[in-house]
Amino acid sequence: MSDTIEKIKCLIIGSGPAGYTAAIYAARANMNPVLYQGIQPGGQLTTTNEVENFPGYVDGVTGPEMMVQLQAQAQRFGTDVRDGWATKVDFSGDIHKVWINGTKELHCETVIISTGASAKYLGLPSEQHYLKMGGGVSACAVCDGFFYRNQEVVIVGAGDSACEEAHYLSKLCKKVTMLVRSEKFRASKIMEERVRKTENINILMNHDTIEVLGDEQVVTGVKALNKTTGETFDIEATGFFVAIGHKPNTDIFTEFITLDETGYIVNTAGTSKTNVGGVFVAGDAADHVYRQAITAAGTGCMAALDAERYLASKE
Repeated sequence: MSDTIEKIKCLIIGSGPAGYTAAIYAARANMNPVLYQGIQPGGQLTTTNEVENFPGYVDGVTGPEMMVQLQAQAQRFGTDVRDGWATKVDFSGDIHKVWINGTKELHCETVIISTGASAKYLGLPSEQHYLKMGGGVSACAVCDGFFYRNQEVVIVGAGDSACEEAHYLSKLCKKVTMLVRSEKFRASKIMEERVRKTENINILMNHDTIEVLGDEQVVTGVKALNKTTGETFDIEATGFFVAIGHKPNTDIFTEFITLDETGYIVNTAGTSKTNVGGVFVAGDAADHVYRQAITAAGTGCMAALDAERYLASKE
């Protein structure tokens, strides 16, 4: 068994802006980082067609292209980037144990968790089609709202995040139709009042999304169901935003890492430190507020610096 165990100075679990930035800093600090890309190499940005708000890209960049560049930069400094994902951990002792693909066992001096969070979608075949096409379905108004300036869009959701994103879109779009699946909001009263008072937000309570309509390439509308009357009707729209929440990819850490009530990793304020010494977190696995590529990259930098200081303290 000992022959199959690999000893690693700095293990990074997950890719994306957080993981790759952590890798760049860790590699430059001679920490010999090993990065496992996870089930979705490159993270959520690989489903984003255009990224125009990341500093340094004057003309914008596609999400997949940015991830290829970040990976290449990390590898340039010596990061060992590997396929595979963590399936089990044991952080109970001084040695941080991680299993990859259920078989390979790693013993790590430091671990940086950058597993991210996955946006929840309705699961409609038409929704998934246009999501993959990059033609009008999004789970991030701040990321993609700019592309729908002076256009009409639909957003689904009933919580604070949905209200916040609807309000954000209202400043860019000609009209925002908000589909709320029940008869009342789940949002705080102040957020509900904000959207209700916004003139170009049309709120339809007790409505379901039946289908995302389009020409096979881009979204042209949404078919909705009035659950009170049973009537179905089409809403013209060029964008369809889903704001029904995110699920942090943290299940395998539950036994050892402190999580909040929704599964996000709790870190010491102002740092990337978790409750386990030598284990750090970066990106959306801990961030349920901002969820931007630039903030994820920033926490990736923090995690690598914190890991470097931790190792130095052990010498």
